[in-house]
Amino acid sequence: MEDNVKLRNMTGVYLLNNNKILLLYRKGSRIANNTWIASAGGHFEDYELNDAKACALREMKEELSVTEEMLSDISLRYISLRRTNGEIRQNYYFFANLKDEYTTELVSDEGDLKWFDLSEISELQMPYSAKYMIDHYLETGRQNDKVYVGVAEGTGVMFTELAEY
Repeated sequence: MEDNVKLRNMTGVYLLNNNKILLLYRKGSRIANNTWIASAGGHFEDYELNDAKACALREMKEELSVTEEMLSDISLRYISLRRTNGEIRQNYYFFANLKDEYTTELVSDEGDLKWFDLSEISELQMPYSAKYMIDHYLETGRQNDKVYVGVAEGTGVMFTELAEY
């Protein structure tokens, strides 16, 4: 095993409105390029390492000009771990409901934003962990408010409830 494995901490926020989800077709990124990803997201700043929600809120404000007041709620729903390219990538996935009055004003300089019906997204090209997370969300996660943790394997990402003890 490598003794100098780097950690990459990232967050993504999926904005929902009724039965639709806002996704970003990311362009020009070295990590996730020419693929559908969360509405907003990115890497943690040093001062955010113990506060994933702070990172999610900052990224939404920077990338979409969306503030917490524009949401009916925001919650951490998934955490995934994946080892790739000499890194352990930790993704913290948040879901939030965007209030109706803000759904048409959104633009991003990170790529193209598009609202999809939830039934349309299972076939979209997405980053490895995000794709399995979205599939789990559609099948299980959207029916409850639990937090799930997933570990990437060669055949997918295995999710389990992250219960509090």
